[in-house]
Amino acid sequence: MSESRGPISQFIEKNYLHFNAAALMDAAKGYETHLAEGGKMMITLAGAMSTAELGISLAEMIRQDKVAIISCTGANLEEDIMNLVAHSHYKRVPNYRDLSPQDEWDLLENHYNRVTDTCIPEEEAFRRLQKHIQKIWMDAEAAGERYFPHEYMYKMLLSGVLEQYYEIDPKNSWMLAAAEKNLPIVVPGWEDSTMGNIFASYVIKGQLKASTMKSGIEYMTWLADWYPKNSEGKGLGFFQIGGGIAGDFPICVVPMLYQDMEMENIPFWSYFCQISDSTTSYGSYSGAVPNEKITWGKLDIHTPKFIVESDATIVCPLIFAWILRQ
Repeated sequence: MSESRGPISQFIEKNYLHFNAAALMDAAKGYETHLAEGGKMMITLAGAMSTAELGISLAEMIRQDKVAIISCTGANLEEDIMNLVAHSHYKRVPNYRDLSPQDEWDLLENHYNRVTDTCIPEEEAFRRLQKHIQKIWMDAEAAGERYFPHEYMYKMLLSGVLEQYYEIDPKNSWMLAAAEKNLPIVVPGWEDSTMGNIFASYVIKGQLKASTMKSGIEYMTWLADWYPKNSEGKGLGFFQIGGGIAGDFPICVVPMLYQDMEMENIPFWSYFCQISDSTTSYGSYSGAVPNEKITWGKLDIHTPKFIVESDATIVCPLIFAWILRQ
């Protein structure tokens, strides 16, 4: 037993000995070993992990330099900030499985958008951010500047304009922790998020140019430059939460550099863990076992590989607690 660890770590080390519990423990120890040997880690956030308040543990991971870069959906980028400024207005629906179509319609009529058991309030969350981020977009365009989606969010957070609305302890916001460290982020497919839709509406109305927002191709070219500079030595690990574009997009940078850029010495990802409950069937990429990624030139035959087939809202805080020695 590791005496220098806190009660959460001691509990999982003692009890998590078999099946998915053991996979969780193995993945956590592998993550820790990777960092101890000088490696860096990318974390990818799919689903609605920000609304699940992963920031409570992820923010501390960022502050303690346990993550070097994040890839996330546009939803996760904005929903952490929404939770920061509108938490008391959220509505929990524990009996969400019993809702009828009429119940769902009533939530819409009351300006609530449901994410499983949690409803995000449109006025206090979306519109509260919109008026501030719109000004930052407009100011950038007027100055002839253009930035990535996360860079605009960083500007908004660091300006302090949202502090008047804070409804949770700001130390539990992973986006605020990331902004304060200027942590690299890639946000593939940002356009399908609420803020992405809002930005598109301003473009349609002729109030903004699409070029004021840097694109997904520019995210990929930026990542192609960043990866070789940060994959020396032990290399860069890949900790994937869920499936989808947040994971698919960045993991492809390695085969692109190797095959399309003909950089034959590019290192593979040097650790891989996916936490997902997607089943391996019918070509489901989210459910593909790690060995399949060897055939795509993403993982080496010797890359430590872990898959925890469970709910990320349960698994991730426990793995992060182990890394943080809690």
